[in-house]
Formats: sequence, C-alpha cells, structure tokens
Amino acid sequence: MKRIAQSENIENIVDKDYIYIDKTEYIYNLTEQYDRVFFSRPRRFGKSLTLNTIGTLFEKGVEPYFKGTWIYDKWDQDKYPVLRLNFLKYRTSNVDQFKEIFSNKIAKFADNIHLNGKVTSKEPDLAISELFSALQDRRIVILIDEYDCQLTANINNSKLYEEFRTCIRDFYAALKGAKQIHFMAVTGVTRLKDVSIFSVGSDIRDLSYNNAYSKMIGFTREEIKHFYLDYLKFGVSFEKHIEISDVTDADIEILLDRMAEQYDSYCFDEFNQNKVFSTYSVNSFLQDIYEKKTVRFGDYWYEAGGIPSILRNYMESHEIDIEKFIKSEISIKYDDFINPTSLPQMNENVLMCQTGYLTLKSEIRAPRRIILGSANREVKTALSSLLSEKFFNTEALDSFYDADIILENGSVEEIINHLNSVLATIPYDKYPVDNEAVLRALILMYLLGLRCDVRAEQHNFKGRSDILINFPKRRVVMELKFSQDGTDVDKLLEDGLEQIKTRQYGIENPEDRELVQFACVFNGSEKSRQITSYKEL
Repeated sequence: MKRIAQSENIENIVDKDYIYIDKTEYIYNLTEQYDRVFFSRPRRFGKSLTLNTIGTLFEKGVEPYFKGTWIYDKWDQDKYPVLRLNFLKYRTSNVDQFKEIFSNKIAKFADNIHLNGKVTSKEPDLAISELFSALQDRRIVILIDEYDCQLTANINNSKLYEEFRTCIRDFYAALKGAKQIHFMAVTGVTRLKDVSIFSVGSDIRDLSYNNAYSKMIGFTREEIKHFYLDYLKFGVSFEKHIEISDVTDADIEILLDRMAEQYDSYCFDEFNQNKVFSTYSVNSFLQDIYEKKTVRFGDYWYEAGGIPSILRNYMESHEIDIEKFIKSEISIKYDDFINPTSLPQMNENVLMCQTGYLTLKSEIRAPRRIILGSANREVKTALSSLLSEKFFNTEALDSFYDADIILENGSVEEIINHLNSVLATIPYDKYPVDNEAVLRALILMYLLGLRCDVRAEQHNFKGRSDILINFPKRRVVMELKFSQDGTDVDKLLEDGLEQIKTRQYGIENPEDRELVQFACVFNGSEKSRQITSYKEL
C-alpha cells in the first residue's frame, strides 16, 4: 500500500512512491490559458506542491515524474529555467537583510543558467531587471510562493509594513510586461489589491475564486475515495472490528460523511458550487488511522501551526465582534471582499476568510453582498480557540480547561459554578455580556474551543435548543435566558423550563445517553453579572 505524502516536492513524492492526488489537468489548462496568475489559499492547503509541480514540468518535462498522470501524453511545452522564490525563507524583521537575501537568490539563479556576474544589485527590483537584460531573448518561468509573508508579519508595525510594501511593489513593477517571462505564478494567503502589488502588476490574473480552478488546490470527496480507498477501508475495519474484505461501499460513504463534517466545505468558487477538503487535515487523519489503528477526528490543521501570526497580530490591534463569528452566516459588502484595502485596514471578515477561518457561502456577484461562514467543525473549533485567547483570561482559572470533565460527570450545580467561573475571567469593560446572544456565543465559543461536541440552536421537530453537548454516555441541554436588571429572573427561569418541556429539547436520537436538561438565567445587573438561577427539568 502506498504511503501518504509528507512532502511538497513532486520529485520526492514519486521517488518514494507516495500517493499523489493527480491535479495535472488543472495545471495543464492553467499554463495553456494564462501567462501570469495569482491564487490565494490558506496555509497548509497545497500551494507549495502546486508550484513545485508546475516548476518540475517546465524544468524537466513529464519524464520521469508524471508517468500515469493525466498530463503525461499531453504536455508539449519547451523546457525553461525556473526561478523559484519562497518568501517564507526571507527575513521579515529587517528590510535590508530581506533585500540582500532576495537579490542574492536572483543572482544565484543567474549564475546557475550561465549568466555569471550579470546580477550584482542588492535591490530586488534592480536585480530582476539586470537578469532580464542578461537574458535578452531567452525566457524563464518565475514561481513566487507566499508573496505576502513579510506584510502579514508586520501588520502592527506600520513603518516596516510600508518599507516591505514599497520593496515588493517595486519588484512587481519590474516584472510587468517583461518579455523574458514565459509563465509566472504567485501564491499567498491574502489578496491585497490596494497595496499596489497587483495594480502595478495588473497583467497578473487573479484566479483565487475562479470556478475552473476552484478544485485545483484541496481534495474533493471523489479524489479521497479514489486515491485513499485502502486507508478508508482500514478505518472502517478498525472501528467496526471487521475484516477489510467485509467493508462495504456504504461503510466507506458513512466514514466520508463524517470526514466531511470535520474537514470539507472550503469554497474557492465564485459560483459557490465546488467544495474541497483541507489537504493537510485529510492526510493527517488518514495517517493516524494507519499508524494508531483508530479513527480519531483531530484538529490537525490548527494543531500543526497554531494561530497564524497574521491573525494573532491583527487581533492585538483590532476589536472582534464575537456575535458575528459565532453566527453561521456573515454578510459583507461585495467591494470589501473583492478589493480589500491594505492589510492593517482589511475587513476582519475578509481576513478570516482568506486565512481559512471563514469560507464562501454564496456566489460572488456584483453588487450583491457576499455571505461567509465556517467551513466545517475543525475550523469552528480552531476559530473558537483563537477567539478564546482574546475574550477569556485562561490563566485566571485553574479549571478553565476542565469543561468536558465537569459537563460529562458533574451535577447541574457544578456545571453552573464552572461556567460562572469562566465568564468571570472576561473583562466586562471591554466585552460586556449585555444580551442573550452574546452569552450564548461566549459559552459556545468556550466549549467549542475545548473540542466539546457542542451544537448551538440545535433543531428538532418542535424547536431549537440554545446549547446541546454530546458525550458518549451523556447529553447536556442548556436553555439560556438573560435578565437585564435581575427583576424578572424567576419568570425567565420558568419560561426556559417550559420551553425544554414542551419542545422536548435533546430527546432526538438519544443513543443510550443520560439526558440532563436545565434552564438558567444570567443576571446582567452591574452587581451580579453571572448566572444566578438555574433548575433541572
């Protein structure tokens, strides 16, 4: 059985006989239709492998690395030298050092293609111009990975941000219209139209949300089933304690459904039709199945890289509306999405989308507003962990991370006491709990951040419960009420109990779980600011 690739290099994948999800048809069409392209994707999504594959095709052709792929008998382009520029490898805190390393990379490339000593400048825009002059009528391919790394690293340092922005803008200005470029591809996390990167380099086609290439990066359900079928069968056999030969197609589809809930539904399609799975999460999940002989839906995408520096830096200097991010749908203006301003002034919803914490939930069509939302459960959990660091003081409570233990085993009184302790860590002057929606959002964010199987406003045939948490042997249903001044606490509590009773919250598909149902009232008066009344059904 082929192993799962842990590499971003197509040559390494083929040499070691790793699984390769064949995306070469997209690459063929891309290189046939366009001369210069840009596409943004979140981190750990396969951008680097895509660029590496393009570079290998131009540098070496289809032999020997593309046997058995779609492109093998169709690629007929000439070979070209490939200048690979990965901005992740260059300095982010010193512009002069960045320029020197960047320029040296261009000079070394020139030396490698027998243009020794032709590139001497330490300014990247001048260095690339010297390279073009030395090339004369020769042509090359340029691949630029993570072009925005230096900008995102300095979102809160206006001086450095502007210095890097100017340097990168000048570099792209030198690329514009250069006849020596046969093909160029640029990737990054953010799409920054107003920092002059794409205005001076306007011959670069932005394909970030182009329908035809919306599945080029990321895995489709069909690709996972085709290329990883052996791993899926292993997962079912381990979980159901059956022989691999007894695994049915229906078993495979059920496992894929569960994977989809965790890792699918990222949308990079202007028509909101095509969805893809997170490549890193799928590979890590299936690798876990094989190595640990168990099915564990981990938060791989978040655990591998933690909170992206771009978001951490952004949140240090920007206020976040928690209600927006807990909602399933966020509406934003068309122009805010298509033409984001400079990174420090970018709409926070757009930034969350570009970094993968939100995704498209509607088509992109001017002048209509665009709908964004969470892609899947893994992302909701990651977003909740991200926001928890901003809203809660996690160091102020020793039992902050014990919610699952208390909810699964504790009494209602113990659950309420714990929630009050957690809510007490919020600085009320900055983030006041002033209505029921905010209260629900905060509790949901806290529980999701701790990887609890929690659902907000869970539908059944009679209504929607506020919060429902599932454990293997227990289901906890919470009906939340908010009192502005504490004078109507008793009535609100009885209303909450009546809702649970008449609408039968939590009774659907109990699966032998103990059912714990209770209503509680948060007293929002200045002297209280905690849950003061609760009652179990």
